[in-house]
Amino acid sequence: MRRGQVGRAVGHAGAWTLATGAAVTLSWWGVHSVMSGTAYDPPLAVPLAVQPLSSSTHRAQPPEPTPSPSPSPSPSATPTSPSPSAKPSAPPTPPPRRQTPPSENVKAYSVSGGRVVFDLGATSAELVSATPLAGWRMQVWKQPSWIRVTFTRDGREVSVFCTWHDHPPLVELVDP
Repeated sequence: MRRGQVGRAVGHAGAWTLATGAAVTLSWWGVHSVMSGTAYDPPLAVPLAVQPLSSSTHRAQPPEPTPSPSPSPSPSATPTSPSPSAKPSAPPTPPPRRQTPPSENVKAYSVSGGRVVFDLGATSAELVSATPLAGWRMQVWKQPSWIRVTFTRDGREVSVFCTWHDHPPLVELVDP
C-alpha cells in the first residue's frame, strides 16, 4: 500500500468507528428512554398457613427420661433436653400486597390473549392482575395517567388500555 492509501484507510476506519459508536449510543438512549417508564408487577406470592413441621426430614426430639429412683444417675442416663433454639418458630407473616382496600369498582376484561383486572377509582386506576392465556406473552406499561397491557402470539397483538388523564378511568380493548 502507498502512503496515501494507508492514510485513507485509517481515515475510513476512524469514520466507521465514530459512526458505529454514535449509532450504538443513540440506540441505547432510545431503548433506555422507552424502557424507563415500563413497570412490571412482581408475581403475587400467596402466604402459606403456618402448620406444625411434620416431614420425613424433621427429627422428633427424644422424650425426656423419667427421673430414676437411684440417687446418682449414670453418665449415659443423663437427660438430653432440646435446646431452645431447636424449637421451630413460625415464619413471619408477609405484609399485605395492597395498603389500601380495593374500591367497589374492580372490573375484569377478557380478550383473546388473556384477562386484565383493574381497580377503577374516581380519578385514577390500578392494575390488579394481568394473566395471559397459554401460548401468549404479556407486557405491561405503566405511566402516571395510563396503563397498557399487551398480549402477543405469532405476530398477533391484543391490547387493553386504561387512561384517566383529565377524565375518569376509561378502558379500551383492541382485539382485532
